[in-house]
Amino acid sequence: MPTNKIVIITGASRGIGAATAKLFAQKGYAVCINFLTDEIAAKQLKNEILQFNVKCITVKADVSKACEVQRLFDTVDQELGCLSVLVNNVGILKKQCRLDEIDEQRFSQVLTTNVMSCFLCSKQAVKRMSSKYGGKGGAIINVSSGAAKSGSPNEYIDYAASKGAIDSLTKGLALEVANEAIRVNAVRP
Repeated sequence: MPTNKIVIITGASRGIGAATAKLFAQKGYAVCINFLTDEIAAKQLKNEILQFNVKCITVKADVSKACEVQRLFDTVDQELGCLSVLVNNVGILKKQCRLDEIDEQRFSQVLTTNVMSCFLCSKQAVKRMSSKYGGKGGAIINVSSGAAKSGSPNEYIDYAASKGAIDSLTKGLALEVANEAIRVNAVRP
C-alpha cells in the first residue's frame, strides 16, 4: 500500500544525500535513493532506512539525462506512489584550481550535472505535484552552496557558477508554482 509521504533524493548514496534520506525515513517518508555509481553504498543505506519501517527503493539513474530522469520518476510512481518531496542534491565538485586552468569539458560537465539535473528532476516533479495537472502539491528542495555567493575564486568557479544557477532556478520556480501548491526552496550547506 503506497504511503502518503514519498521523497526522491538525488545523489543520495552518501554525504548530505544519505543523511537527508535517513532524516526523511525517521519522519515516516518512503524514500527513493537515487545513485549513479556507488550501488554498494546505496544498498547499505537502503538497509539502514528499512529499519525505520518505511518503504525504500534504490534507482540507478544519471539525472542529467532526460530519459533516465523519466525512468526514475516512473519507477517511483509505480513502486511507491505519488511524490510529495523532491530533494535535488546531486552535484559534482572537481579539483581546486583557477578559472584559467579549467577546460571546457570540465566546465560543461559541472554545469550539466549540477544544473541540468535540477532542471530535469524539477520538471518531472512539477508535472506530478502541481494542482495545474491534478497534483496534490508538494515541496522541491534544491541543494545550493555558499559558493554561489562567494564565487569560490582560486578554487571552484565552475562549481560556484552552477550553484548560482541553482539559486536562480529556485527563485524563478518558486514564484512560478507558488499558486499550484508547490513550495520550492534552496539550502546552502
